[in-house]
Amino acid sequence: MSYTQLLYHIVFRTKSSKNTIPEQHDKELYAYIMGIINNKKSKLYRIGGMPNHIHLLVDIHPTIAVSDFMKELKEYSSKLLSTNSNFPEFEGWAVSFACLTYSLKEKQTIIDYIKNQKEHHKKVSFEAEYRQFLIENGIDIDERYFLKD
Repeated sequence: MSYTQLLYHIVFRTKSSKNTIPEQHDKELYAYIMGIINNKKSKLYRIGGMPNHIHLLVDIHPTIAVSDFMKELKEYSSKLLSTNSNFPEFEGWAVSFACLTYSLKEKQTIIDYIKNQKEHHKKVSFEAEYRQFLIENGIDIDERYFLKD
């Protein structure tokens, strides 16, 4: 038996960052995403977001590449959103996403951050948040591709 602890903070957004996830139905989407994650033998610690993006704190099973995990999560959730009348304006997910690793000691800090998304975004736009998120983690931003679909 191998022992791993692979804590990822993932941020992904709707196509063109459009507000296509109505707040009154976001819990329905979050529950569906939790099911996808559980089926991948992975563990969701926290999910939250806004009408145009989602944050996950997740421990992805070590046999699954992050890119494969996100491809399938977006694919399966898109099928739900495209056929569910509660999400009439959903057009798809943006191609890119951000995924950063954290230690177990930082887990509660990230959980609290995700919990407070609605309050946080009263002061900060998604673009500013995402840019700062990348900069703080030492990721160089290529402006040709930043927040492009």
